[in-house]
Amino acid sequence: MVLRIPITASLLLMGLLAAGLAQSPSPALAPRGFWGLPENMTVVEGATVRLQCGVHAPGSAVQWAKDGLLLGPNPRIPGFPRYRLEGDPAKGEFHLRIDACDLSDDAEYECQVGRSETGPELVSPRVLLSVLGKGEAPQGLAVWFPALPPQLPSPKPQPLLLRPGVHAAISSETQSSALHTPPGAGLSPVSLTVPPKALELAPEAGSTVTWVAGQEYEVSCVSGEAKPAPDIIFLQSGQTVSDISTTVNEGSQEKLFTTEAIARVTPQSSDNGQLLVCEGSSPALDVPIQVSLTMNILCPPVIEWPGLDEGHVRAGQNLELLCMARGGNPPATLQWLKNGEPMSTAWGTEHAQAVARSLLVMVVRPEDHGVRLSCEAHNSVSTATQERGVTLQVTFPPSAITILGSPSQSENKNMTLSCITKSSRPRVLLRWWLGWRQLQPTEETVMDVRREPGYGLKPPLCQGLHGGHISMSNLTFLARREDNGLMLTCEAFSEAFTKETFKKSLTLNVKYPAEKLWIEGPPKGQQLRAGTRVRLVCLAIGGNPDPSLTWYKDSRTVSEPRQPQEPRRVQLGSLEKSGSTFSRELVLVAGPSDNLAKFTCKAGQLSATTQLVVQFPPTNLTILANASELRPGDSLNLTCVSISSNPPVNLSWDKEGERLEDVAARPRTAPFKGSSAARTVLLRLSSRDHGHRVTCRAHSARLRETVSASYRVSVLYPPEFLGEQVLVVTAVEQGEALLPVSVSANPAPEAFNWTFRGYRLSPAGGPRHRILSGGALQLWNVTRADGGLYQLHCQNSEGKAEALVRLDVHYAPTIRTLQDPTEVNVGGSVDIVCTVDANPVLPEMFSWERLGEEEEDQSLDDAEQVSKGSTGRLRFRHATLDQAGAYQCVVDNGVAPPARGLVRLVVRFAPQVEHPTPLTKVAAAGDSTSSATLHCRARGVPNIVFTWTKNGVPLDLQDPRYTEHTYHQGVVHSSLLTIANVSAAQDYALFTCTATNSLGLDHTNIQLVSISRPDPPLGLKVVSVSPYSVGLEWKPGFDGGLPQKFQVRYEALGTPGFFYVDVLPPTATTFTLMGLQPSTRYRIWLLASNALGESGLDSKGSQTIITTPGLDQPSGEPDDQPPTEQPEGPSKLPLLPVLFAVGGLLLLSNASCVGGYLWQRRLRRLARGTSEKTEAGSEEDRVRNEYEESQWTGDRDTRSSTVSTTDVEPYYHSMKDFSRQLPPTLEEESYVRGFTGLDVENMAFAGHLYDEVERLYPPPGAWGPLYDEVQMVRRFSCPTGNLYGSNSSFACQGPGDPHWSEVKYEDPRRIYDQVARDLAPMEPDSLPFELRGHLV
Repeated sequence: MVLRIPITASLLLMGLLAAGLAQSPSPALAPRGFWGLPENMTVVEGATVRLQCGVHAPGSAVQWAKDGLLLGPNPRIPGFPRYRLEGDPAKGEFHLRIDACDLSDDAEYECQVGRSETGPELVSPRVLLSVLGKGEAPQGLAVWFPALPPQLPSPKPQPLLLRPGVHAAISSETQSSALHTPPGAGLSPVSLTVPPKALELAPEAGSTVTWVAGQEYEVSCVSGEAKPAPDIIFLQSGQTVSDISTTVNEGSQEKLFTTEAIARVTPQSSDNGQLLVCEGSSPALDVPIQVSLTMNILCPPVIEWPGLDEGHVRAGQNLELLCMARGGNPPATLQWLKNGEPMSTAWGTEHAQAVARSLLVMVVRPEDHGVRLSCEAHNSVSTATQERGVTLQVTFPPSAITILGSPSQSENKNMTLSCITKSSRPRVLLRWWLGWRQLQPTEETVMDVRREPGYGLKPPLCQGLHGGHISMSNLTFLARREDNGLMLTCEAFSEAFTKETFKKSLTLNVKYPAEKLWIEGPPKGQQLRAGTRVRLVCLAIGGNPDPSLTWYKDSRTVSEPRQPQEPRRVQLGSLEKSGSTFSRELVLVAGPSDNLAKFTCKAGQLSATTQLVVQFPPTNLTILANASELRPGDSLNLTCVSISSNPPVNLSWDKEGERLEDVAARPRTAPFKGSSAARTVLLRLSSRDHGHRVTCRAHSARLRETVSASYRVSVLYPPEFLGEQVLVVTAVEQGEALLPVSVSANPAPEAFNWTFRGYRLSPAGGPRHRILSGGALQLWNVTRADGGLYQLHCQNSEGKAEALVRLDVHYAPTIRTLQDPTEVNVGGSVDIVCTVDANPVLPEMFSWERLGEEEEDQSLDDAEQVSKGSTGRLRFRHATLDQAGAYQCVVDNGVAPPARGLVRLVVRFAPQVEHPTPLTKVAAAGDSTSSATLHCRARGVPNIVFTWTKNGVPLDLQDPRYTEHTYHQGVVHSSLLTIANVSAAQDYALFTCTATNSLGLDHTNIQLVSISRPDPPLGLKVVSVSPYSVGLEWKPGFDGGLPQKFQVRYEALGTPGFFYVDVLPPTATTFTLMGLQPSTRYRIWLLASNALGESGLDSKGSQTIITTPGLDQPSGEPDDQPPTEQPEGPSKLPLLPVLFAVGGLLLLSNASCVGGYLWQRRLRRLARGTSEKTEAGSEEDRVRNEYEESQWTGDRDTRSSTVSTTDVEPYYHSMKDFSRQLPPTLEEESYVRGFTGLDVENMAFAGHLYDEVERLYPPPGAWGPLYDEVQMVRRFSCPTGNLYGSNSSFACQGPGDPHWSEVKYEDPRRIYDQVARDLAPMEPDSLPFELRGHLV
């Protein structure tokens, strides 16, 4: 009994067990031979395997052979990187290890031992190594192995080694193995299998194939690669297919095979929807693998007929026949046929039962008798159409009954009628009824025919319709008046139609005449006005048929007009009946033809007549002419004829309202029994008579009516241009122009020909013109070249005419000449001439504009505007400089756009050098290291040439120390003379700048001086005043070559003491003085100061007197007040300012007694002989530099003056960049930090500042006490406390104020701080030579 174990056992465990079995110890000194042999093994692809080889052959070479290929004794086995020998050769271990096995390793192996001295060669039995691909491990692998010896220990996990006689189950997923040794197991060969991966079916597996039942088809099934080749069978609807051919092919790898099986299948209808299965089996598979496809078997249908068998139906019956077909695939297609012709193709299908149904619904008609109805069923695999049918037998009554003969007859005469039926099946019988009385027929006939005959009494000539029967009955009887209106009926009946009755009836009409006839209308002889509505009624009594009552007018039948658009002058009423009385109305509008006409009404042989009398105007007023073609000068004879009127009329003539003389003509016969009239008029014609109307009027006095007729005169004459013909046409350039034509001619002109400058314009038109139907010439995109005379030629059959039309093209003005610039000498006269090309040229089309930013600059009141023709002039007499500038000539003649031309008027004038007041000064240090720039500016046209002289001697500009730069901008010209290395000995002089052009010359003097104190400000004035403040404005004076600042000094007249306020920012020229009292008179001074001192107070332009208004007075502009005026009356000093000043002096004296004593002594000496109030020079010198602030910046090479081509007042030149470098002197001392409140940080002195240094220097230390005392002296007092109030930034602060100590002064250059203001004024000789301001 063999035990089969699942292959899920581990390969590793099998290897361990097999290796243990193979390793049995060899006894010592064993004979030459194998003590361990290789065995058949099966491994999974990618695993490692070891084939055992143990020998007792010392000194012999051992190697392995693979399929007969010797691998060599080298343990590394060259050429096989995955192969190597393992074990201890000393122990005889030569095991073959193979890593990462693949199918190429599936082979036979043997271990070979070479020949040696101890014995011959040895060869082990061949063993088979089977390699299973991953995913291809068999579901079961049976191998027999012998039992394990009990004494062997359990080996470590090794590749699987299989020994015959052991049953192993191998799993490729877990790579584990389990060995089972059944009892009594014997040896058997190893069975190695690889299952197939899949089966491939053609047609494709899983698909549905469509086959026809009974036909043979081939199906192929191919297995995947396997070992051994699998077996394949086919199952059709669960039954094995016997007709199979199988082929085994080699696989892509060695030892693998594929199987291809082809089955021949003949499907039947029962196989529809069933599976055709391909099943592959292999020893490696526990369960066979299958693939399948679904069979869709096509087969013909079978008809089931549950319908009629005999086909007896009745006409009008609703017949329903059902046709059903079963078993068809695809489902059957059904259709009904009538005598072989399709009549219905609608059917339904039930796929589940494979049933197709078609229901035929029809209404049976007589013509369906003998018709065969059949149902056909077929599908796509039907070889023949299946058909079932029935023939109809139709019973039908006659479709109609006809009575032949007239139902109308005069009384007491015989009437003959015939009754005939349509075909019927079966036949019918006929009988007659008059009212309720049955009449006996004179003859009865039954015709058995195939086709229905005509309505005549003749027998049919051909076979006829539906196979039915026709019945006929004839009747003759006497017509009586009492039978009139009775119903005569023919009735058809049969046993087959017991429930139906078929009848045909008609009404008898027995004729007899009327009894009486008369007319009702207007009385006889009454006169009716034409247009009067007249009503005539004809009446009759009795008669059958009803009397027709026909109206006649003069023996002609009266009828209404046939055309609906004609006026309905006659309305003929219909016959009306009231009882036995009949009437018919005739309404007409009386007309001329009704005058004395006879109106007659007839009814059979009876008639009645009446006559009308109608008054009417002329029925037709006709004008007759004696000629058809008339020309100027011909005579025209016109005759007016009134055809007929009642009563007679009077005729008259007029032409366009003008009465004409006429004569009577011979009268004619008048229709309608009226009167006629005729009159003639004679006219002599001209062309002006063409188109005039000549009117004839016929007037009836009795009717108070006038009838008119007119004759339009047509005179043939050549073209004549009318008085309204336009001779001049105006157009705008680039616009359109229409040259109209006003011409009269008869006949109309045949052609209009236009000629321009000798060239004829094409009548067909051109790119820019066309000739309209009336002859007018239309132009577009007109240009000025199109202007001129256009000649028009008109012609007809009577002659021709010509006219000239001028086209005046207006175009926008274009300036042709405008001289720019136009020049004139000042005081001279000149015209700016503007010439244009324009049309039209208007007297007022020229205008001039002056271009300027200000409105006053645009006035032209001082110029004269003159225009003549296409030239406009702007005339200037006595030209002035103010008139120079840009002017614009504007020309507007009404055609947009206006033309504009710009021209500049240049007024030439002699140079005008700007002469500042006072004399221009330039300050510079005369130390031969500084430079100075002299700026000379002048105005003049043409350009100016500048020359310079020094002290009257022409300046040599070739000297490298002198550099001149000239600038020109419009009428302003500038010359900048730069003097390098200014020397006091050579350059402190009077420089003269002379500006010259062709009209003259002018000059100015510029004095080059050393730096000095500033000049007093100029033009101090009050610009606003309020009770507590005053607004001031001034012009700065010469700054002495150094930055200057301003200080306001003021006093209240009558109050002792002065007040000082600094102007901030220092360069401002306006200032508002605050803290004043209302209704108080003040004297105000303005001081200028720089680093060298202050300006004087003696200048009238730097002081003024002002009185502040009271609180009840309005603030505003101050009244004009004299700049200097002494207050009247004694001075009254307020107590508080005096006490404040005394207290301040005491504090200062306490600071330095000795310094104060020396300082006061010197001040008293300098102020001797001066008045404190009127001559404040010394006081000014003492306080002039109190708020001085130095702002010198820059380096020593910077220019001393700024050049600007736009500055109009370069009068004063600063020396901001002046920097004097002198060696230190003995008077140099260090000063106490915190001295006054000066802004020392902005001072840029490179050396000593020579502030009033005397020629004789005092001994060392002499200036120290003096300057120590000066820092405590303040020449201002605050008698009222804070000068501006607590919130003012200009609060009055004393030496004890804590804010003074906050400023830290750095003095690395040991500058003499500004103490010269406390010194007495010095003579010019007290300054060093380089700083003296005198001319050298």
